[in-house]
Amino acid sequence: EDPSLERHFKGHRDAVTSVDFSLNKKQLASGSMDSCLMIWSMRPQMRAYRFVGHKDAVMCVQFSPSGHLVASGSRDKTVRLWVPSVKGESTVFKAHTATVRSVHFSSDGQSLVTASDDKTVKVWTVHRQKFLFSLSQHINWVRCARFSPDGRLIVSASDDKTVKLWDKTSRECIHSFCEHGGFVNHVDFHPSGTCIAAAGTDNTVKVWDVRMNRLLQHYQGNAVVNSLSFHPSGNYLVTASNDSTLKILDLLEGRLLYTLHGHQGPATCVAFSRAGDLFASGGSDEQVMVWKTNFDAADYGDVLKTQKSGTSVDETHHTLVEMDCGVHLKKTKTRDSGRNHEQQEEEASLANTLEHIMGQLDVLTQTVSILEQRLTLTEDKLKECLENQQKIIQNKTS
Repeated sequence: EDPSLERHFKGHRDAVTSVDFSLNKKQLASGSMDSCLMIWSMRPQMRAYRFVGHKDAVMCVQFSPSGHLVASGSRDKTVRLWVPSVKGESTVFKAHTATVRSVHFSSDGQSLVTASDDKTVKVWTVHRQKFLFSLSQHINWVRCARFSPDGRLIVSASDDKTVKLWDKTSRECIHSFCEHGGFVNHVDFHPSGTCIAAAGTDNTVKVWDVRMNRLLQHYQGNAVVNSLSFHPSGNYLVTASNDSTLKILDLLEGRLLYTLHGHQGPATCVAFSRAGDLFASGGSDEQVMVWKTNFDAADYGDVLKTQKSGTSVDETHHTLVEMDCGVHLKKTKTRDSGRNHEQQEEEASLANTLEHIMGQLDVLTQTVSILEQRLTLTEDKLKECLENQQKIIQNKTS
């Protein structure tokens, strides 16, 4: 069954810039060039809330993981935290000196990362609403910044045509991906945290492995890609483009699955719900649309279950690898049903075990490289201390 249009929300008075679902799917937030933030109820006949507070266009919105807060960033240079209730109260964060293009909560809900036209990425604490630090190596507007699922990394995308990967603890840029032919509008982490996808004005979507820093997949479209969102299973990616279409890419097969026409004019933003059964899109036609995914739930239902029960990143990584394997096996099974059933099952479990081992090896490799990084940092600090001591001694003796 193909994806289908489920709901249609009208109420914004200018282009929609950003959409996001709450955890329980009961609410949908959207931001617009009309300076308002709207909270739509997914239940029929429930009224929508219009939140007024920003003095200029709202560029980005996001629900906190618990759904008790909504963050928004605006052209008025501020970030606001809203309580999505009737009152619509908000608090203001001020530290950026230009338009704020992107807001994103860490998965524990404790931190917020923001990106701005002042060329910086800033990290804040949510509860104390305190500015913590800036990452400033981009040499042009920063359009998007995201935490990795485990919160250890930050990825940012900029009009300087680079995507940068940062270590949150050391606050250093670990790697710059420079293969984009245009500005980078949007970037996000795969649910496993092992790769990122970036959307660009060069009409491409690129997927990179952040462990090996190499390009994994490259999708060439025929219009500027404004936004993208990974399906929670990690199997699919949805994009929103200037040619008014939404496209769903199958990441396992590496191909385009669906092209959806709904918006009149550029599709500006798109986001999957946390369960993956819905996705929402917004456009410069002032409309917010909610779509039913209608994917074959067998493809990803089990994966989501295992991901929910296993909280550690390592486990979700395994389920991902296993699921890759499972899906491929399912597809090959239908082709050669002539072989006996037991043989197929044995092969399947063997392949699963192998994939599982590979997954664990991957995690070990990651852990080792993190330890190496930490060692290097410690060595550098030690060297610094020794040099300082020598300077002090020299100063005393001279």
